Amino acid sequence: MSEEKKNLSTTYDPSQVEEKWYDYWMENNHFHAEANEEKEAFTIMMPPPNVTGQLHIGHALTMTFQDILTRWKRMQGYEALWLPGTDHASIATEVKVVNKMREEEGVSKEEVGREGFLERAWKWKEEYGGRITKQLRKLGVSCDWDRERFTMDEGCNEAVKEAFVQLYEKGLIYQGDYIVNWCPECMTTLSDVEVEHEDKPGKLYHIRYNIKDSDDYIVVATTRPETLLGDSGVAVNPDDERYEDIIAKKVIVPVVNREIEIVADDYVDSEFGTGLVKVTPAHDPNDFEIGERHDLEIIKVIGDDAIMTKEAGKYEGLDRYECRQQLIDDLKSAGLLEKIEEHDHSVGQCYRCDTTIEPLVSKQWFVAMEELAKPAIEAVRNKDINFVPERFSKVYFNWMENIRDWCISRQLWWGHQIPVWYCQDCDEVIVRTEDPTECPKCSSTNLKQDEDVLDTWFSSGLWPFSTLGWPEENEDLKYFYPTDVLVTGRDIIFFWVARMIFMALECKGEIPFKDIYIHGLVRDAEGRKMSKSLGNGIDPIEVIDQFGTDTLRFTLITGNTPGNDIRYREERVEASRNFANKLWNASRFVLMNLEDFDLEDVDYSTLEYTLADQWIISRLNKKINQVTKLLEEYQFGQVSQELYDFVWREFCDWYIELVKPRLYQNDNQVARQTAQYVTWFVLDNILRLLHPFMPFITEEIWQYLSAEEEESLMVSYWPEVDNLSVNHKAEAKMEVVMELIRSIRNIRNEMKVNPGKKITAILTSESDEKLTIVEEGKDYIADLANIEDLTITKEVEDRPEQASTAITNEVEIILPLAGMVDINKEIIRLEEEIEKMESEIKRAVGKLSNKGFVDNAPDHLVEEEKRKKDEYTAKKEQLEERLNSLKSIN
Repeated sequence: MSEEKKNLSTTYDPSQVEEKWYDYWMENNHFHAEANEEKEAFTIMMPPPNVTGQLHIGHALTMTFQDILTRWKRMQGYEALWLPGTDHASIATEVKVVNKMREEEGVSKEEVGREGFLERAWKWKEEYGGRITKQLRKLGVSCDWDRERFTMDEGCNEAVKEAFVQLYEKGLIYQGDYIVNWCPECMTTLSDVEVEHEDKPGKLYHIRYNIKDSDDYIVVATTRPETLLGDSGVAVNPDDERYEDIIAKKVIVPVVNREIEIVADDYVDSEFGTGLVKVTPAHDPNDFEIGERHDLEIIKVIGDDAIMTKEAGKYEGLDRYECRQQLIDDLKSAGLLEKIEEHDHSVGQCYRCDTTIEPLVSKQWFVAMEELAKPAIEAVRNKDINFVPERFSKVYFNWMENIRDWCISRQLWWGHQIPVWYCQDCDEVIVRTEDPTECPKCSSTNLKQDEDVLDTWFSSGLWPFSTLGWPEENEDLKYFYPTDVLVTGRDIIFFWVARMIFMALECKGEIPFKDIYIHGLVRDAEGRKMSKSLGNGIDPIEVIDQFGTDTLRFTLITGNTPGNDIRYREERVEASRNFANKLWNASRFVLMNLEDFDLEDVDYSTLEYTLADQWIISRLNKKINQVTKLLEEYQFGQVSQELYDFVWREFCDWYIELVKPRLYQNDNQVARQTAQYVTWFVLDNILRLLHPFMPFITEEIWQYLSAEEEESLMVSYWPEVDNLSVNHKAEAKMEVVMELIRSIRNIRNEMKVNPGKKITAILTSESDEKLTIVEEGKDYIADLANIEDLTITKEVEDRPEQASTAITNEVEIILPLAGMVDINKEIIRLEEEIEKMESEIKRAVGKLSNKGFVDNAPDHLVEEEKRKKDEYTAKKEQLEERLNSLKSIN
């Protein structure tokens, strides 16, 4: 190994490594993938983050999983494509641009017009959008940046128009008046999954409705009294005997004095409120359906801006909540408000601005979902597509089997403008992928395009194939599609996952991906969801700047199980940093001992493998097999634990210590070269196994360790199992030896023997097999347990009178105390320790006997005192046992 490659710096500094290697990988085009018939393709599509977004801890988790899979498959020899991109995020982006225009120019989007607004929006996107993709590079993502896509780029736009026209021509897209979720702040419709429901304290208002031509009245309970201004009926369950005699009668809407009919409908829950439901078809989705069944009038009394309309009569112009208060006052004055009850209920909020949504009847574009849902359900049910973990398929089925038609139009300007034109002369509706120049019916050129844009999820639903060139059937689409795995959080199964499945099956006739790996959320140390309001969010970039990318990545996957949330704790980050430092220091030691080692000079026929060599090579091969299998099962957290244990405990703590004497042995070149080769071989494979998880530190070390002609670890090979090197006997033998070393070290520790002091030891056993193992491993035992005089025998003729003993694996350990410890001094030390424990026990018992403390102190402090008392008691018993043992032999 050359001089310039052998020496790592004394400490690992991520800031000196990460940017350097990312730039190197980019410059050498290592992330790029091309259709290659000589290789099998592996494809992942990046869930496109919002162009307005910035990297948060959830993004970091998702991207780390994808990068692990991509780097692993690339090393396995696949043509691995991880295609990146961003989503135009209609609502979020429009809000940002509108605010910027208002703050900097003092104008609204209406004042500058659609063209002027879009010009500003694209300029904003180029200037500020895509910040997250720059941040992703710091995370080490190995996606093919040459193929980066945007949901509004030319190719994706063509795909969107093609999909719309196909669905329309099949009768699966239609326009109609329907109840929609409306955000009065964003001034657009929202799909059901874009509405976040939150339980909030509210009130239940019991209001009298007089029965026409009668002195009788009914009482209706509602949480939204302002909507009664748009009532067109009252509904009752037909099986409710209390009201069977009033069905079909007329009642008078309070204040409005409009006559409406009482109808019978199975939807009504007789147990809720009074069992009577006011029906306002224009402002409630369930009321809308009741109204459709009974042909009730639709009266819109709340406008798009949440201001009462002229249909609200004297309340016109009031905000919906102002109207509520004034109406309640009027009902009280008229003696029509029976009572008000406190009532917690679910309130729909806009997922973007938290404004309470308003259900409104509106003319919108819809996708008819019944026909599209069926094949999408079957694809998962028959395992063409697999959820990991499988339990999330139930969530998917529940939503898909109860799906409503999808409202796809949005009252925005930023987005894919709906490819529909209306002839202003003959009212012909024209739906085409290309802009029409004249009406096909009357030849008029007086055409106007629909002003609405499509729901953002319409374009992202096409993402797996639109990004590869669909609707054109090119080589990339044939080679890389369908993709292999989708990695995403459970919170967008409805938003995105389901839509990709049914859109792919409809437009492409194929599934979009084979597996869907669902991961949980990253929560704070207390298990709370991270949010701005709590101020408990974690900025991944700050973590990277402090600890390094590899540390963050390893932290996020450690302890992670499919589908389950993880807690972000500072101590876990520190543990990952310590692991990186452990790997660095061990590698530095290895490299320092490979100064005269050259792989080309190794004569494998002359190598003499010791028990330790056979053991570590066997353990390595088992680990390769285990890690590969666990990655195939998406068990990232278990992989990280297996690698951590192997690297830290088996390689660093055991093998490096076991091999040191031979590395230092200049008088036996065969032994030294064997030790060098095995150490090099194991470290090389460790770096390969760790690379997908910790790409930067492994690349840096590997460049010092590798042969000169090899270019980069990330494009080298993934380790393969050599079954001939799996040696169960060597592992069993080594376990006996290591257990003996542990036991001797434990005794030394208990006896407070100076770690540098050499001792005498006798190992005895009636088992010839165990004695043979001990004999084979005697040098390891003597070296690692710091023994200068080691006796291995079947029978002990002169057993020392003063000795500490233990038995492990049928081998008795006898450590003569003479020369190891001063028994009298140790007795005095133990007596002093016992006194300390007794004092601590007395103190704890005193606190726990104090009623004031037990009754008034926080529960966790009381429990802490109980724990301390038990701990001190147990330690005292151990010290007393040790003291009695010493006194008996003194």
